[in-house]
Amino acid sequence: MNFEKIVYNHKDEIVKTFQELLQIPSVLDESDASVGAPFGNNIRKALEYMLAKGKEDGFEVLNDEGYAGRISYKCGNQKESVGILCHLDVVPEGNNWTYPPYEARIVDGKIFARGTTDDKGPTIACYYALKFIKETNIKLKKEIQIILGTDEETGWRGVNHYFKKYEMPSIGFAPDCDFPLVYGEKGRMSFDLSTNYHEEDVVEYIHGGDRYNVVLDQVVAKLNKDLSNEFKKYLTDHNLKGEVKGDLYILEGVAAHAMEPQKGVNAGIHMCHFLKDYSNNNMIKFIDKYFYDDPYFEKMGLAYNDYEMGPITVNMGIMNIEKDKTRVTLDSRFPVRYDINKFNETFNKILTDNGIIIAAKTFKEPHYIDPNDDLVKLLHKAYVKNTNDTVNKPFTVGGGTYAGILKKGVAFGMLFPGEPELAHQKDECIAIESLLKGILIYIDAILLLGEVDA
Repeated sequence: MNFEKIVYNHKDEIVKTFQELLQIPSVLDESDASVGAPFGNNIRKALEYMLAKGKEDGFEVLNDEGYAGRISYKCGNQKESVGILCHLDVVPEGNNWTYPPYEARIVDGKIFARGTTDDKGPTIACYYALKFIKETNIKLKKEIQIILGTDEETGWRGVNHYFKKYEMPSIGFAPDCDFPLVYGEKGRMSFDLSTNYHEEDVVEYIHGGDRYNVVLDQVVAKLNKDLSNEFKKYLTDHNLKGEVKGDLYILEGVAAHAMEPQKGVNAGIHMCHFLKDYSNNNMIKFIDKYFYDDPYFEKMGLAYNDYEMGPITVNMGIMNIEKDKTRVTLDSRFPVRYDINKFNETFNKILTDNGIIIAAKTFKEPHYIDPNDDLVKLLHKAYVKNTNDTVNKPFTVGGGTYAGILKKGVAFGMLFPGEPELAHQKDECIAIESLLKGILIYIDAILLLGEVDA
C-alpha cells in the first residue's frame, strides 16, 4: 500500500481540517462551564468538532459528557486495544505574536497558531493515520482508540473522568512530545504559596501569569513610589523589555514550557529581583533570594542531576502579590531517582523560616518504561522506517504527558529532532511537511501495535 501517495494526495483536506480545529480557541474557561462543557464552551466545540469528523468518516465515536471523547476503529470483537491519547485544550495564547494566534495562517510552509504542536497537530496526524488505514480496509487484531482529552494543560480532569468509566487500553502512546520516542517522564510537584504579610509597602500589587506550566512572560506591578528611573536602568542592565505607565511598571519576559524553564525569561522573578531593595514584602524577598537565576533549586541545596533524566527544575508560573492576599505558584519536575523525602524536609523548613505557607499542592510520580520493552522497539522502528534516522535514540524528558496515565505507555512525537520547541510560546507553529511525515510515522506505528490481521 502506497500510504505516502495517499497522504500527499489528501494534503489540502488535511490542512483545511487542521486549520478549522486551530481556529477554535480551546483554552480552559471554567466561568463558561455548563453541562456537557465542564471546561468551557470553546473546549466543547473542539471536542465536538473532532467527534463529528470521526462520525462523518465512519468511526465509532463517544462523548464522555464533555470531559473526553473517543474515536474507535474496530474490526470485530477484539479483546485488546491500543490507546492514542491526545488533547484538544491549549494554553492561553500569551503576548507578542507575529500573526494572530487563532487565525492558523500559513507562512513559508508553516502553520502558525496556538496548539499547532501542543497538541492539535499531533491529534490531526493520528486521526488521519487511522482514517487512511480504515479507508484502505486494513484489518487489525487490536482495537485502536484515539482518546481525546480536554484538560491536559491544567489538571487532567477530563481523562481521569473518562478512565473511571471506561477500560484503559492495554498499551498506547501520547503524541505530545518529541520523536524519536520518550520512554521516561519526570515526576511533577506543584505548589500554591502564600504569606501572612499584610503591611503597607511600596508595592501595591504584582500580577502576572495564568498557568503553572508556562514561564511567566509578563508582569505588571503597581507601585506607590516613583522608581521609574531605577526601573528603566534595570531593564537596560538586564537586556529586558518593559515600560512605565504612571504607577504601573510592566516587565516583559520570554515564555517557555515549565519542563525547561531555563529556556525562558521569568518576568515575575525579575520583577522581584528589581524590587528587593525597595520592598519589605517577604514573598518578594523570598522569590529573589531562592529563585533569581536559579531554575534548579541550587540555592535551597536541593539540586540533583540524574544521569538519565537530567536535573530537577522549578518554574514560577502565576504571581499575584497583593496586600490582602498572595498567590505564587511553583511547578517542579523531578527525575525518577530523586530523594523526595529530603526535598520535603528541606523545602518545608525553608518556607517556614521565610514566613511562606503552602496553600495547595499536587504530586505526580515519574513515569518510566524500560527502553528495551517491545513497545519502545516497535514505535522506534516506525520512526526509523520513515526518517532513516538511526542517530537519535529514545530518551527521557521533564514534561508530563498522558502516557503517564497508561499502565504501559510512552510519548511518541511529534516534534522532530532539530525543530525548535515552541509549545507554550508565542509564534507556535508546525511545518506542513512535518505534519504529513508525522501521519506516515503514525500509520506504521498503528499497524505495528494493532497487528495486521492477515
